[in-house]
Amino acid sequence: MERKIVHVVGTGTIGEPLIGLLCDYQDKLGIDEITFNKNTPLRGDRSKVIDLLKRGARLAVSEDSKDSFKDLGMDPELETVEAISRASVVIDCTPSGVGHKNKEQYYSKFADTVKGFMAQGSEDGFGIKYARGINDSILKNGDHQFVQIVSCNTHNIACITHTLTLDGYGPENLREGRFVCVRRANDTSQAGSFIPAPAVGAHVDEIFGSHHAKDASELFLTLGFDLNLFSSAMKVNSQYMHVLWFSLKTKEPTNLNEVKDRLVSNELVAMTTKDMTSTVYSFGRDHGHFGRILNQAVVVEQSLHVRNDHEVYGFCFTPQDGNSILSSISAAERFLYPHSYENKIQCLNELFFEEI
Repeated sequence: MERKIVHVVGTGTIGEPLIGLLCDYQDKLGIDEITFNKNTPLRGDRSKVIDLLKRGARLAVSEDSKDSFKDLGMDPELETVEAISRASVVIDCTPSGVGHKNKEQYYSKFADTVKGFMAQGSEDGFGIKYARGINDSILKNGDHQFVQIVSCNTHNIACITHTLTLDGYGPENLREGRFVCVRRANDTSQAGSFIPAPAVGAHVDEIFGSHHAKDASELFLTLGFDLNLFSSAMKVNSQYMHVLWFSLKTKEPTNLNEVKDRLVSNELVAMTTKDMTSTVYSFGRDHGHFGRILNQAVVVEQSLHVRNDHEVYGFCFTPQDGNSILSSISAAERFLYPHSYENKIQCLNELFFEEI
């Protein structure tokens, strides 16, 4: 029987917890082997690499950097190209732009042998856009070998929009969706790019504003839904979580109780009465896997408001380094087990929170 090998490229904000999660749930997910590629030998990264090796993952590096990794106490077992060639699926978690370069340099050469390739939200155009719980149907026919896992805020926008306006109604129920993404400056694992004060972003797209609404629109277009979405974005001098403000205008009337019921019924949504990113982040650190919250959205219950029976407002938090991980695993399992992947990924349900 063919071995099921998942290869993760990159050990950053998404790659590191993804590798750890795959290792911890390897047997339940039906994975025979987890490998990962690291590009640069850094003394400061040795501790996390060694921990991932202890969890059972195997390290791959380029041939010319192998000795440098060994000198730092990290023992690679595989070479970069070799690891890709023997993989069943490849999940690229590299910084912006690198996924496209890897596709051109490596992935396209092994398209006949590797079942599927995934890249993260920064790699627009890498493949068809996907988010778990939104457009799972596009994976079922097996037509798409290259998949782009959308960004964390796109997950949140899509989840809120689908849950409150589309599910059970269809696209004609959404009159318009307006969003403001209040983004954290950088992740706690990142030493650079922090900002000293809040900074507003530009509306780079004439129709959608910031890229977040554009990406969400393209995600829904895979289902044939042409939605009226617009987003603005800004950064604040915090490292904890993104905050999303949303305004949704619906064709059908609704009320606050229905809004809350819809959110509670979605297992990918967590409700909270906490109103600070720090306290939600702290909960994830104490109770989440690798300190991550894997839910797609954390909705602040007391912020929800319905105006004139057709306008829904509220705030929610975005688990920026967690909510895309489920989509990456879901897509990978679809390539590995096309007829039973839904059953396979049910083992991850225990990692989602109903309330935070």
